[in-house]
Amino acid sequence: PEFPKKVSKGDIIVADKNFGCGSSREHAPIAIKAAGVQAVIAKSFARIFYRNAFNIGLPIFESPDASDRIREGDEVEIDADTGEIKNLTRGESYKAKPIPPFMQELISAGGLVEWTRKRIQAA
Repeated sequence: PEFPKKVSKGDIIVADKNFGCGSSREHAPIAIKAAGVQAVIAKSFARIFYRNAFNIGLPIFESPDASDRIREGDEVEIDADTGEIKNLTRGESYKAKPIPPFMQELISAGGLVEWTRKRIQAA
């Protein structure tokens, strides 16, 4: 109940390993995105959460170094093409797995449903 009160639009969640483990439904990434979270960085993600996040258009990045080094309040910039995560506050850079182009299309479209809708309309 406290989380939505603490989140500002554009915030990034930084977590430890196996983030999103639990329910296999899309509700978790939907709620995170609806709260205004721009992206999630973690050491690793539960596989079902990983796919559900992209399906609803929430970018997630696996980076153990970033997960260990980023602190609350740090200003962070992420390049999805290269997987580079810049911690502007600390002057550090970390490597994450780049998001494949198709997954970036899903994010840009707002998720799988919107991506599919646009493809059908264009046909």
